[in-house]
Amino acid sequence: MDRIEEEAQQPAPPVTFTGRKTVVAAAIAVVLIAGALLIRPARPADDARPPGPMERAASAVGRGAPASAVDLTALVADREKWLEAHPRDDASWAVLGSAYLEQGRRTADPGWYPKAEKALKRSLELRPAEKGNVEAMTGMGSLANARGDFGTGRKWGELLRAQGPQRWTAYPVLVDAYTGLGDYKAAETAMQRLVDLRPGVAAYLRASQVYRDRGWREDAAMAMESAAGAAKSPAEKAYVLYRIGELAWERGDPGEALRQYEAALRTDPGQAEALGGRARALAGLGRGGEAVRDYRMALGRAPVPRLALELGELLESLGRREEARAAYGLLRTVAARGTAQGVNEEVVLGLYEADHGDPAAAVRRLREEWTRHKSMQVADALGWALHKGGDDAAALEYAKKATDRGMRSADFAYHLGVVEQGLGDEAGARRHLQEALRTNPEFSPVRGPLAREALASVGQPPPGGPENMQPRVPWVPVDLPTASPTPSAPPSPSPSPKPTPAAPKPNPKREPPRPTPTPSESPADP
Repeated sequence: MDRIEEEAQQPAPPVTFTGRKTVVAAAIAVVLIAGALLIRPARPADDARPPGPMERAASAVGRGAPASAVDLTALVADREKWLEAHPRDDASWAVLGSAYLEQGRRTADPGWYPKAEKALKRSLELRPAEKGNVEAMTGMGSLANARGDFGTGRKWGELLRAQGPQRWTAYPVLVDAYTGLGDYKAAETAMQRLVDLRPGVAAYLRASQVYRDRGWREDAAMAMESAAGAAKSPAEKAYVLYRIGELAWERGDPGEALRQYEAALRTDPGQAEALGGRARALAGLGRGGEAVRDYRMALGRAPVPRLALELGELLESLGRREEARAAYGLLRTVAARGTAQGVNEEVVLGLYEADHGDPAAAVRRLREEWTRHKSMQVADALGWALHKGGDDAAALEYAKKATDRGMRSADFAYHLGVVEQGLGDEAGARRHLQEALRTNPEFSPVRGPLAREALASVGQPPPGGPENMQPRVPWVPVDLPTASPTPSAPPSPSPSPKPTPAAPKPNPKREPPRPTPTPSESPADP
């Protein structure tokens, strides 16, 4: 036993490898590694290097998310070069068309849209929709929505959904198309399906838009916060920050909106939409000179007709009418260029004509637009054009269509209030003008002061409330008789004297009871 214990306490001899053992171990390791690679091949995600510009843009386009200008340029150059040598690659044509589309969105240059359409149609020629060319069909639907042709966008989206109800790429197209058509119930259903299938930036952005259209501000803000958490690239984060700033502006907080717009510009200095938003917030804060500067910079990067209209109205409010006319001229030029490329600018042109041009032309333009797209924006613009044309009775119908769903828009409430004032409905006008100024007191440098003047002219409601709410004579409480308690049985059969009833107390609040006539006594017999 002592010998066994001594051997147990001695250290084990070191393990040594001979040359033959080393070779065998190395061969086993090689076989194991090769087997693992056969079971799971190498993937692009296994590469530790960060993705390059082309990969980032392709990923963003594939997820329906914004991409930066530099990344898009790299992706376009790469696919164009590839297609020169491989002209029958339908997938590359679809990617190139989607990249052209994103360039058009980012720069607000409609010249990219025909190029996108040509590339996407080429992809569909090589691989038709019937054979499942999902990327090209998605691009065609997104292109139609970007042009404002929501009926065509709905057709492509429904075709995608019919081919694969579980394919998430159909639902961003459907949400945008249904919203533009005014079918908000269908848009909400498609949005919920998108969030269930593919939660991410594209889904949360559209969820926020759907909630905003319902007037659910808190839900819209929470969805946008989720989008910020899901954003992967600086371009995506900058776009989400811009949209958060838009929500802050619409609820009447220009200071918070300015902070969000500036954060977006720090994240992506090329974000022209955030630059236009910053101009709007600066104008709301009374910093008109800085706002004019930012509007002009934004229009230099992305000539958006709505920004040109806002700049013209700001200059007009500052008394710089010649410069305002130049801004309105830029609006007409940019809108005409977009119309030539198939872009629908009817709403902004209708609003411009109603306020600064020919209201009758605005009515004709917007009536035709209403036959295609029955959205809240078209209803509001048509109602306002009818008011400016002198037909308040017809305007009221469309102004109510724009506000009945619940979206909190200072412009919509102001338009409805002015229409009601024109019809003599002072109570309705007062309510909606107060709502406009409560929603966003600085919603427009032109219409904001006009809303205050209109509210002052309506005045306050008369004392005592509306007519026939107060009684004509003072109310007198009714004196109801009290019920006498039921007499209990006497404890003994002995007779008790009959109590004399008490005389009733006089009631000064009512007339005394009249005496009941009694029959006269008959004469005594002789």
